[in-house]
Amino acid sequence: MADAVPAFRFAVIAPNHDHINGQVRAMRDAGGAPVGFFAAEDDVAATFAAHHPDIPRVEDERRLLEDPSVALIVSAGIPGDRAALGLRAMRHGKDYLSDKPGMVSLDELAEVRRVQAETGRIYSILYSEHFEQRATVQAGELVRAGAIGQVVNTVGLGPHRLRKPSRPGWFFERARYGGILCDIASHQCEQFLFFADTTEAEVLSATIGNHANADRPGLQDFGDFHLRGGGATGYVRVDWYTPDGLPVWGDGRLTILGTEGYIELRKYVDIAGRPGGDHLFLVDRQGMRHIDCSGVELPFGRQFAADLRDRTETAMPQARCFKAMELALTAQRMAEAMTEGQRA
Repeated sequence: MADAVPAFRFAVIAPNHDHINGQVRAMRDAGGAPVGFFAAEDDVAATFAAHHPDIPRVEDERRLLEDPSVALIVSAGIPGDRAALGLRAMRHGKDYLSDKPGMVSLDELAEVRRVQAETGRIYSILYSEHFEQRATVQAGELVRAGAIGQVVNTVGLGPHRLRKPSRPGWFFERARYGGILCDIASHQCEQFLFFADTTEAEVLSATIGNHANADRPGLQDFGDFHLRGGGATGYVRVDWYTPDGLPVWGDGRLTILGTEGYIELRKYVDIAGRPGGDHLFLVDRQGMRHIDCSGVELPFGRQFAADLRDRTETAMPQARCFKAMELALTAQRMAEAMTEGQRA
């Protein structure tokens, strides 16, 4: 029997963060066929090849950018390099799927928006705490069905384990990783927009700090901010303080308050004792219940494949993709300006 014709062909450039494995898996599950990968660093290439031994390494990214059979470039490069790669991909007629953050400055975002509009290509960011998290997907279905009435507030918490000795040097350089709100909190910004059902929002206040890592002055290990938009408000808190006693990298949570109930997600662990992750708690007029979301389908890959084919925006509207980064970058700038003002 002849091999099935792939839905699309894609290439991987700069697989520096292990989020690339989820991105590749989503594209393969959607019928995509990888044609090759480029990594400038031998250690990065070795790590990626160990996970994907069937994807050949190429010695020059131009081979992939100039390959007419490649429809999509997938990347989890160093954050400070992601926008430039996305621009190269779009100018070569390719769609682009980046890890978050998709860029590290508002100037980069403006240029990406300009070139995306000019070329008509897709510039997407796989916000994994939504699109690769089953409880978040299930919460979206419940909210859309009216389970908690009108959404009026979200609280998104994104704690992470630092693992300082294993981090590469760029991880501690503000210009290269973008700051804690740009980096981690772009997840929570996208979820706020999604659950508030809006692409119009503003940052009301923002703070950052380095409270526990004086030996790494370029690192920001805490940040929080407030949002407003779509008739809702939101609070976001992110940090690098996950203690070693937690069995997972972070106790990520999301609470969605509606006029007729609320939903709380324990995405990766339930510290009350239930095994595994993907926990959803729903409280409404009928009572309270726990929903195990471990069997929920993750639709992003198949929706994104359809968007590549049909030039639609079903996986995530382009406007929401960009607005989430705009909010995170605005919060980052606001927090840093306040911190600098306090030092003056």
